[in-house]
Amino acid sequence: MCRTVNTRTGRTPRQSRGQDTRANLLQAAVSVFSESGLHGGSVSRIAKLAESYDRMIYYYFGSKEGLFVATLEEMYRQYNEAESSVELNLEQPVDALKKATIFFVRYFRDHPEFVTVLNSENLHKGKHISQSLLANQFSKPAIGLVHRVLQAGKTKGIFRVDISPRDIYVMISAMGYFYQSNQYTLSAFLDEPLRDPKLYDQWEAFVVDAVLRTVRTNLVELG
Repeated sequence: MCRTVNTRTGRTPRQSRGQDTRANLLQAAVSVFSESGLHGGSVSRIAKLAESYDRMIYYYFGSKEGLFVATLEEMYRQYNEAESSVELNLEQPVDALKKATIFFVRYFRDHPEFVTVLNSENLHKGKHISQSLLANQFSKPAIGLVHRVLQAGKTKGIFRVDISPRDIYVMISAMGYFYQSNQYTLSAFLDEPLRDPKLYDQWEAFVVDAVLRTVRTNLVELG
């Protein structure tokens, strides 16, 4: 029997439908898990949202936990993909670090589903992401971005040589993540609407300033 193959994708129609089904299930899983967490997000709800069937989740992912692992991988893949599109001028390390910092902070703001799914996984102490064969690859692009910027600044003598890319990445992520993940409780606690764009802009500027003050040498003035 002759099978029709898409010359652009190299896939048969059946393979294309399968890829579409899997992608739709992943997209639905992101939505459901971000709202209800692993335990609260049911297989039937995910399948219904994807306009598919429960059995297809087990066919493609093995179990709900397998789907959760794949969801985490997909969210990190999207994060890395967005990071790879950031263009930096390493001849201007200060401006490049500002731009990188703003990217990371805004990613948490613009992708609240990323934050809530990670919150759910942290409640499970990283049990599922540790099962991923790709887990140790996720951090390399992001930390690599910070490394390139810091190295450019160190070469020019404007960034401290004792600064670790990992530490700066964690610093930026912590400030961006915490503001997003705790915005509701902090708003009540501080009696300030942290979701207000003006307050957010103020926080973003504070993060950028804090990062630059951490990495600069004493001889450099912030610009």
